[in-house]
Amino acid sequence: MTSQPIRYSGAGTVLLDEFTGGHRVTYPHLSSAGLLLSFLILAWSNAAAQSQSSFESGMGVSPAYEGWVANPDGSFTMLFGYMNENWKEELDVPIGPDNAFSPGAADRGQPTHFQPRRNRNVFGIVVPADFEGELEWTLITREGVTQKAYGSLLKDYVLERITIMSESGTVAGGFNNSDDVQSNRPPVVMLQGDTTRTVRIGEPLELQVSIEDDGKPNYRAGFRMAAFDEDDTPRERLERAIRPPIRGTVDRVVGMTYSWTVYRGAGKVTFDSLQVKTWEDTRAFQNSPWSPYWEPPAMPEDGKVQTEVSFQEPGYYQLRGFADDGGLMGRIDVTVRVIE
Repeated sequence: MTSQPIRYSGAGTVLLDEFTGGHRVTYPHLSSAGLLLSFLILAWSNAAAQSQSSFESGMGVSPAYEGWVANPDGSFTMLFGYMNENWKEELDVPIGPDNAFSPGAADRGQPTHFQPRRNRNVFGIVVPADFEGELEWTLITREGVTQKAYGSLLKDYVLERITIMSESGTVAGGFNNSDDVQSNRPPVVMLQGDTTRTVRIGEPLELQVSIEDDGKPNYRAGFRMAAFDEDDTPRERLERAIRPPIRGTVDRVVGMTYSWTVYRGAGKVTFDSLQVKTWEDTRAFQNSPWSPYWEPPAMPEDGKVQTEVSFQEPGYYQLRGFADDGGLMGRIDVTVRVIE
């Protein structure tokens, strides 16, 4: 009997065989200092309420098999992701019995550092055209609880670009499925300099990338507050302004962003500016394309993005950079050796 892959309905997209902040809020009619104070209190209360039924920490991570894509040479790429049930805690699970693939090599390029919540299409494994059977990813993150995901080439799990964009919210539940979406290609990211670096603890490391993109899909703004009713009181208007929209499927802002993340490495890593989240944070007022009232920061016209990163503990780190055009992602990796 064939085991079925674990699947979730979150977002965070990558087209794997081509792997290689801020927000602005406008609220009319809210001008007095008293209303501003009320707004801040309500915004805090709203964010807290959104997390009441979930966990900031203490939960585990489940691996997920997303599906497969066909490669031009006849091989296939199996795409995997994960669901970290925590909203804040990031977990580290080194390669070994608690984070391994089988059959074959235990290390298949999977992450050892897990960001919060749903992360889709994080990495891929290329298999030959005649591949049969399954690849099993085992992940143990909390008190010996074993989670597994099973990758196979079942026809039900074929992934097209439009499928990836739909699952990430670009198509917005079937809407906005226009030519600019259908013809979208993932951005291409090029790292300036070596892919392996050495740096001392606390010493800033400058990373520069160049991004090339086709300018698709067209920009689509994020969530806006619902229209006011004439009879609304000031408090009702404030509550409506910060209330996340009710939607039956994931939705997101469509626009270009670039972010660095820690893919492997357990020490604290600091970036020179707040990196736009690559995981699906659907809470209001978060630095996330899936967050209500968020807008993407301006990108350099020449497509070159510079970032300084520093490390507080020695060891080896793998950083992964994501160029996200609002539908598909291109990525680049750099390995950093941090010494005393």
